[in-house]
Amino acid sequence: MNDNLENEPHSWIVQMRRRLAEPAPLRMGTGERRPAAVLVPLFVNAGQLWVLLTKRSDDLPQHGGQVAFPGGGYEVGEDAWDAALRETREEIGLLEKGVARLGELDDVDTFSGFRIRPCVGAIPYPYKTEINEAEIAEVFEVPLMAFADVRVAEDRVVTVDGVDRTFRIYHVGRHRVWGLTAGIVRNLMARLGLEMIAPG
Repeated sequence: MNDNLENEPHSWIVQMRRRLAEPAPLRMGTGERRPAAVLVPLFVNAGQLWVLLTKRSDDLPQHGGQVAFPGGGYEVGEDAWDAALRETREEIGLLEKGVARLGELDDVDTFSGFRIRPCVGAIPYPYKTEINEAEIAEVFEVPLMAFADVRVAEDRVVTVDGVDRTFRIYHVGRHRVWGLTAGIVRNLMARLGLEMIAPG
């Protein structure tokens, strides 16, 4: 736990914890799925809330080149936070002690057989990263309110196993955020009461 963040007078950390705590996030038993977790790193810069994202290496056998939150499967004896923080350190070099726990989001399944638990954490700014180039091609930051701009959002209908499903895609800068990551962003935005805003 980051004592400096814990003791900062900024009310956003307290407000975020309240928002994420009630109502309780949706939980599902793992069943046949492998448990995994991701960290959703948030920070404040110039009075604005930002989120940290990664672009996975194109060479990875699964989800190569996609935008994602750092994370991965549990190791023996780990819980969601243990896995999320360890994977974040291994992928982008953020140390566990620098993350203040804010709360968790709804469990979400992947087509590759994982059940993901998103863990939302506050990190200090400026932050320091050390990218594991075997897994991560890039780390970048996005103002959280960018995802509330209706102009960056696209809802696309895709047929999966004969069933039409609607997927949200966010076009932020030169990056395309979709799939699992877009779903986690939508859940976070809903939790925070951040509605889509049409241009004025």
